[in-house]
Amino acid sequence: QVQLVESGGGLVQPGGSLRLSCAASGFISSRTVMGWYRQAPGKQRELVATITGSGNTNYVDSLKGRFTISRHNAKNTVYLQMNSLKPEDTAVYYCNSRNPIGELWGQGTQVTVSS
Repeated sequence: QVQLVESGGGLVQPGGSLRLSCAASGFISSRTVMGWYRQAPGKQRELVATITGSGNTNYVDSLKGRFTISRHNAKNTVYLQMNSLKPEDTAVYYCNSRNPIGELWGQGTQVTVSS
């Protein structure tokens, strides 16, 4: 079974940037929608952004302009570039894949924004 492995999280100061990566252990078809979600302490998991196999993107309104999702189909990898980070962006970030067959989640990577 394909697994999703996130990387790139860590501690960053407010205003800084991070790029998260999510690598799939196997082939991800172009029909698969890839996405990033996040879960802050004490809150429900929420959508950050999604991207289709053809590159169409969708963002939660509050993050537009600061976060950018991208995808490298040949590498079966999806990225999340996060700029101008704020303390409220602190959360565990999860990678997700979804297609007509099913849905997968990664184990999550911690992002902490603090001075």
